[in-house]
Amino acid sequence: MDTAGKITKAREPDDPPRPRRRPRTARALTCLGILLSSALLPGAVAQAAPAPRVLLNQDFPDPDVLKIGTDYHAFATGGPSGRIPVAVAKDADGPWRVTGDALAADPSWVDPKGGYWAPDVTRRADGTFLMYYAAVSKTDRHRCIGTAVANSVAGPYQPAGDAPLICDPGDKGDIDPQTFQSRDGTRYLLYKGEHPGGGASAIFVQKMTQDGTAPDGPRTEILRADRPEEKGIVEAPVITQRGGQYVLFYSADDYRNATYQTRYATASSLTGPYTKADQPLLTTESVGHATEGPGGADVVGGRIYFHGWLNGQRAARGLFGLNLEFVKGVPQVS
Repeated sequence: MDTAGKITKAREPDDPPRPRRRPRTARALTCLGILLSSALLPGAVAQAAPAPRVLLNQDFPDPDVLKIGTDYHAFATGGPSGRIPVAVAKDADGPWRVTGDALAADPSWVDPKGGYWAPDVTRRADGTFLMYYAAVSKTDRHRCIGTAVANSVAGPYQPAGDAPLICDPGDKGDIDPQTFQSRDGTRYLLYKGEHPGGGASAIFVQKMTQDGTAPDGPRTEILRADRPEEKGIVEAPVITQRGGQYVLFYSADDYRNATYQTRYATASSLTGPYTKADQPLLTTESVGHATEGPGGADVVGGRIYFHGWLNGQRAARGLFGLNLEFVKGVPQVS
């Protein structure tokens, strides 16, 4: 059967009479209903989006973006540009340029050969800046979360303390820190627990002291990898609040795969329970193969920033951006 509903098989002379065709309006409404239903099925593909803007055509994975004054600053997983590369721009769409290494020195508890992953930078009430990052601990060889501080957003950030801030003994590592501050100013830290308790990876929220340098109470698991398309991995959390709803963006699958994707879940409370959307927000297919594996996202000022593999290779993940809006509480990119 083709898209117009016509039967392509020729009718034989002794075939029974065909039923009358429904009116065009009824058929159109039925087709529309089928399309809407299929869009809500688990595993449905993301809505097609325009090609994302390439903001940095060089290695700059797991971007964390913030606007201070009129300038934009971004931090990334370490690579050729430094332990924690920092980039700046006068406009959200650039031009962006990498200006150096934001981390002043290797912390005493870190094995620098393991690199520095997925930093997060936030401004504190006293005007100083706090950086979270993940690095390999010399003690247990797992990635743990540490802190560094600076007087200016671009750094240099001085490592704080001689031990990691977050390194749960029940996890196989803790990575992807991301700050969230509630409307009353309470500070929280989101992060990924690697295989907590030996199971699939999970995302936790941890209430912090006001200066962000110590946990305040127990952590809460808010999301776990439990869908086939997630391949046992959920990571790179970032939350935004829309009215009374919390929207948790996260990445799923292995970052090395073309099937790595950005998804989201919603809840009426910061600590959940969260309901996962059936459709992903960003996939290789939805961005027209302009990049592969769009993930590691951050949401700032009506835009979503993310990384993706450059030139179909697995050598570097560039920085990309798209506009982000919410239509009846549902995030959409353009």
